[in-house]
Amino acid sequence: MTKEVRKIITIDEDKCNGCGICIPSCKEGALQIIDGKAKLISDVYCDGLGACLGTCPQDAIHIESREADAFDEKAVEEHLHDQAKAHNHSRPPATPCSCPSSHAQKVTPKESPNDSNQCSQLQNWPIQLHLLPPNAPYLAHSDIILLADCSAVAYANLHRDFIKDRIVVMACPKLDDTGPYAAKLAHIFQTQDINSLEVVIMEVPCCTGLIQIVKQGIADSKCNIEFTHTCIKLDGSRMDMQNTD
Repeated sequence: MTKEVRKIITIDEDKCNGCGICIPSCKEGALQIIDGKAKLISDVYCDGLGACLGTCPQDAIHIESREADAFDEKAVEEHLHDQAKAHNHSRPPATPCSCPSSHAQKVTPKESPNDSNQCSQLQNWPIQLHLLPPNAPYLAHSDIILLADCSAVAYANLHRDFIKDRIVVMACPKLDDTGPYAAKLAHIFQTQDINSLEVVIMEVPCCTGLIQIVKQGIADSKCNIEFTHTCIKLDGSRMDMQNTD
């Protein structure tokens, strides 16, 4: 394999906290989280342009010049194809006899005569982004709340303050296979003409990856979508809502 002195990324493992924010920024799929750290899995997948640099909150990714295997577009194409194939094979398609976790359906929230705070406000299923059908009819002209998984446990009044009158989507930017997320969100933005979008994250570094995925989805959709995001502290309190372009 041809080697040449060229620009290529380097990752400072002492600074890297494994948040995974850089992963969706690399369109070549050159980065993976391995043993809790971001790793460049092959020199041939890195074009050296550094699209991942600006997303790292720890300043752990930099560009260096060194001898490396030449960037190989064909290898990248095959690598991305293999990733997509592996992802599709990891989740068998739903059939009439399979688990209904991915069957889109509208849910009617129940009212409690005693304490409305105890009522579930959920009105759609499924809620996990991996399972959510982008053509689900309840997404059309909807107000979407995209929740980081942990927020459901940390924030006591989640249903009253966030879920009521909204379509719920949940994801974890650290533990999920987030590869398809930006593309799925882009498809939703392009076809469903959503009314509003709010993203709720936790005050941990990995959670900001969800913001980056949404931004990438908006960019890929080429739609003019503004969204807000709210951060939940580890003590369960709520930071002020922010506008995000």
